[in-house]
Amino acid sequence: MAIRTVAPPSGLPARPAGQRGVFVNLYGLLTATLVFCAAAHANALELKPFKDDLFAYPAILSSEGAYTVVDYRELRDINARDKVPERRAQAQYVDTSVRKVQQDLLLKTGAGNIRHVAVGRTQGAGIIVLYLHGQGGSRKQGVDDFSFGGNFNRMKNLMAGNGGLYLSPDFSDFGDTGAAQIAALIEHYAERSPRAKIFVACGSMGGALCWKLAALKNAGGRIDGLLLLGSLWDESFFSSPAFKRRVPVFFGQGSKDTVFPIERQEAFFRSILAKSKTYPTRFVRFETGTHGTPIRMTDWRGTLNWMLSKAP
Repeated sequence: MAIRTVAPPSGLPARPAGQRGVFVNLYGLLTATLVFCAAAHANALELKPFKDDLFAYPAILSSEGAYTVVDYRELRDINARDKVPERRAQAQYVDTSVRKVQQDLLLKTGAGNIRHVAVGRTQGAGIIVLYLHGQGGSRKQGVDDFSFGGNFNRMKNLMAGNGGLYLSPDFSDFGDTGAAQIAALIEHYAERSPRAKIFVACGSMGGALCWKLAALKNAGGRIDGLLLLGSLWDESFFSSPAFKRRVPVFFGQGSKDTVFPIERQEAFFRSILAKSKTYPTRFVRFETGTHGTPIRMTDWRGTLNWMLSKAP
């Protein structure tokens, strides 16, 4: 096949007639690729602010690489923030108008019926975030506007205000059945929002599902980040599809967590970096915080924006 001869761009040396078209074609391909990558980066989703001043970390005690220590004080971060401590956040932390785009739904799947609350776009979402509760919780925990200092309400508003979808489901257990149900829920909404980045946040014992999802071929190949909030560790993560894809992992842990000792979670975090110094992971230690502190204090927007920038 004859190669069409095209003059090289200005400043480029001339090539023999039989090579000049190939050279220019390659040059054009490289230029187009660079333009496409720049455009893709420019169009990458970044969550717009929502009450950032109220939910910012109160003070950073230290920060070294991917490890940060945040100042936490119960008198300030619970008693002064809540109208009724641990039950009802003060009004300025909450915007309940988001309930207009909140639905309590039932999805029938081969893994069982899945009751879940959906907030935001159930189709065409740009980002999907799931919250998986711990022992004794339910789908209602993740959409309670006033508990945990209003932090779940902030998540709901962040998703609704950024063309996203937030899901808080029920599930049968923290084992294989529960993981299969959450995987089916993810598949259902991923089909309706095929371009969405998907992040799974797991509180306490819900972390068992985070690690199981990471290990599943379909879910581990589809999710784009994991958030472990006062949760546990699992060495099997290193052989999972999610780890091989280098999905970002965020750890939030209270230094006085008596359910899952922080020393064990810190050791697991360090073991990830020992496998790969450049692996996208972050650890936030809430100094003097207890088991539920990360759910109350984690900066959803800052964490998700970091994950969006690192997602595979």
